[in-house]
Amino acid sequence: MAEGQISAATFADEGRAAVERAIGANKESVAAAGRLLADCVAADGVIHGFGTGHSQATVLEIVGRAGGLIPTNRIGLTDLVLRGGEDRSVLADPLLERSPGLARRLYDLAEPRPQDVFVIVSNSGVNNSIVDMALHVKEAGHHLIALTSLTHTRAVPALHPSGKRLADVADAVLDNCAPAGDALLPLPNGGALCGVSTITSALLVQMTVAEAVGLLNAEGHDAPVYISANLPGGHERNTVLEERYAGRIHRGGF
Repeated sequence: MAEGQISAATFADEGRAAVERAIGANKESVAAAGRLLADCVAADGVIHGFGTGHSQATVLEIVGRAGGLIPTNRIGLTDLVLRGGEDRSVLADPLLERSPGLARRLYDLAEPRPQDVFVIVSNSGVNNSIVDMALHVKEAGHHLIALTSLTHTRAVPALHPSGKRLADVADAVLDNCAPAGDALLPLPNGGALCGVSTITSALLVQMTVAEAVGLLNAEGHDAPVYISANLPGGHERNTVLEERYAGRIHRGGF
């Protein structure tokens, strides 16, 4: 990009290039992650999505959306209030994400079963709560898919006492190909504009879901998929399919 050239068209060009990089870089990873999701669903498992900050936007691509898999559960800080009995004021603590034992508490509230799979989303992949959750998930015997920026995570120090990053712990790593710091367009006085990780991460989620459902169909399984609740009969159909996972799938709140 020419220095100082900031426009919608420039971002579209740079974003399109990032999308193409993500597609090219993740062919094997998408296949591996799709296999993990397909095996989970076939075994009556649930896919748990976890992320903090803006990564929650990508978790919403995994959990409870039209065209997505029904056996999906969103893990978030609000679970402490919604299912954990904490007062809502706990969410006002800006250091809550760094609290010792937080990941274990959220994991326990989700009540996962052995066949369940976890998808953890973090652009940097170094936040303590993210790595804590990843380590606990693996210690508990679950398969783990990481969605991260390998460029970013390799450019920053590992913050967790273990020295691990999210990508170090996962069974399959989806690289969203975002630059360090996420934003694509350099600003004249420093910094950059227009994050791209949400775009490429959403693409990778949908590619992985498509791979998983293709495998399920090929192996004789009916994939439980949401249709829009705004289509005639959609809500009723979804509700019937959700009943199979009663008490196991949550959509977060607030």
